[in-house]
Parts: sequence; C-alpha cells; structure tokens
Amino acid sequence: MRYRVVDVFTETRLEGNPLAVFPDASGLTEATMQKIAQELNLSETAFVLPSTRPGCVARVRIFTPTREMRFAGHPTIGTAWVLRDEGVATESTFALDELVGAVPVRVEDGLIWLQTPPITTGPTYAATDCAHALGLSMQDLLDFPPQLLSAGNPNLYIPLRSRAAVDRAAIDLAGLRRLHSGPEAICVFAFTPEPSGAYSRMFAPEHGVVEDPATGSATGPLAAYMARHQMCSSAPGTRLVSEQGVKMGRRSLLHILFTADGIDVGGAVVPVISATMTLTHD
Repeated sequence: MRYRVVDVFTETRLEGNPLAVFPDASGLTEATMQKIAQELNLSETAFVLPSTRPGCVARVRIFTPTREMRFAGHPTIGTAWVLRDEGVATESTFALDELVGAVPVRVEDGLIWLQTPPITTGPTYAATDCAHALGLSMQDLLDFPPQLLSAGNPNLYIPLRSRAAVDRAAIDLAGLRRLHSGPEAICVFAFTPEPSGAYSRMFAPEHGVVEDPATGSATGPLAAYMARHQMCSSAPGTRLVSEQGVKMGRRSLLHILFTADGIDVGGAVVPVISATMTLTHD
C-alpha cells in the first residue's frame, strides 16, 4: 500500500509534526489500521476512505499508536494537503469526514486552515496537583485555574509563567494517572502566554505519545482558554501563533484566527517521504 509522510505546521522539512497518510485505505480493517499506526509510531497516521457524508471529499480515520481519534488537527491539515496534491480535493474550500463530524477546511495565504469543532468546557483542577504532575513548583504556574477543554479530544490546560517553566515541564503516565483518574484519556497542555500568542508543549502518554510536536486539535481550545482569561482578544480577525515542539527539536507554528463563527487553526505542510508498505507475506 502506498503512503506518504508530510511535516505539518512547518515550512522546514524535518521540523513540525510528521504525519503518515494512506491516500487509499479501502479494504483495510480497523485492527490493521491500528497496527500500521503502531508500526509507524508517529503521533498520528491518517487513512483516507470514501465518504458518504454530504459535502465531504473524503472520510479520514486517524490513529495514534494506541487508539483512534475522533478529531485531530495536524492529520486534518496534512491529509487535506495530500488530497489537494493528488488532485482529489480541487477546490480551495472543502470538508473532511471525521468521527467528530464534517470538518471544514480552506486554503488561504499559503496555509491550510481548519475550523475547530465546537469546544466544550470541563472541570478545573487543583493547581498544586498540576504543578506536582509536571515536576514544577507553584511559583511556575500563573494564577489561573487549570482546566479541561475539548474540541473532540480532552486537554488539560496549565498556564505557566515563562518559556523556561514550559521547557522544564515533564509528565509520565504515572504522573498523569495521579492527576486524572477518569475513564477518558486526556492530554496535558502546558503553555505560557506571549504577545504573539503562546509557547506550548503537549503530553499524551495515554495515547502512546510522550510529547506531541504540534497539536492542532488542542490549539482552538487553547485560544478559547486564553480569551476567557483575558490573555488575548477574541475579536473577529484577531490572529495569534502557538509555537510548539521547540524543546523536542521539532519547532511548529500553529496559526490561530478568531472569526465570527469560531476559531480557525492553520499551518503550512511540506512533503518528506513517498513509500510503499507491504502487508502480505512474500
């Protein structure tokens, strides 16, 4: 089976967040998709299938090494780029069919943009527990309540005082389970607000991802959290950038645009690999 690897949220190859895309995954079972994602061991692998949802150019199933995702940002943007490059999506605006529903996509200003699905707000968490889970002191946290938000994937947002504090943060599976014992897997998103947007890191050990270089599905809720606590304006037309992945050597730039309809997230994509995977015995 033919597949491609693209780097998402960057214009520089071998930076950003790598994504494997199988442009024609017809005939693959869910179990095989999961095994392929585990084999490639990227943050996510995307599988393209025909869509029966009106207005969608393709159905996209997205897997981390351990589970399927309802929605994910860099697979949406990376798959959209591949579909345009291969002539499947020929318009500048279209939609992809994901488990979360139809995700609108557009191409503008050299970037591919997605419209963040509806954002829901969850509980707040004790700052002391969050500091402990990240291996930080209370002095490293800003005086805003850490809170769970989701646009399809729950993320716990923990605002920190500086880039240095973000870079010192670390979480493992045991630390995450001490922080959160609910049945649904969550990710931990540590960030510090900056005039241009935010400097960020995201940890997802329950998804088989120690750290994610760029998390598009978490960036819309990040912007919503920042606006709610007056760290930025939410006026339509406001633009921000979340800089992520720096600490792990894969700098990513996730563009944010507040619109009258919600929050859009955009990024650049560069192709890296074209390959074939053999799934049958010789």
